[in-house]
Amino acid sequence: MRRSFLLNNTVDTESAAKCFAEVAVAGDTLLLQGQVGAGKTDFARRFIQNRQGEFGLIEDVPSPTFTLIQTYDLGLVQIWHADLYRLSNVDELYELGLEAAFDDAISLVEWPERMGDQAPEDAMRLHLEITGENTRVLHLEWSDSKWDTAGDMIAMMLNEVQGN
Repeated sequence: MRRSFLLNNTVDTESAAKCFAEVAVAGDTLLLQGQVGAGKTDFARRFIQNRQGEFGLIEDVPSPTFTLIQTYDLGLVQIWHADLYRLSNVDELYELGLEAAFDDAISLVEWPERMGDQAPEDAMRLHLEITGENTRVLHLEWSDSKWDTAGDMIAMMLNEVQGN
């Protein structure tokens, strides 16, 4: 299934990230795609900070561009934030241990195209398309019905924030 949403500003991006943070559970993977500067890290940061807020945590959420993976322990679930931009070979995925996170953690993966065919089949793909200085179109694509509700929730939430 596919859906697209206009993100007029960072408030809209935060709303979309918050919605995903509210519905994601251990074993869920979000694949964040888009060119440099599209907002992949911003989306992931807002997602993680929203989940941290549930526990009263305030922690810096840096980009994992150089570390490749940052993990966040949030009670019964971990969040793995991966930035695969610097990955030079698909075989390096095994060294990172990312496949274990796909089963047991919430995984946010930037530059998933570097994974080749190793991405989980039930993942949600989020493509952020730059349409202006502060505007984006968020394209969602999924095949697993578990994401149907998330697509509906994002539509409702963004309509509320945007006053539609």
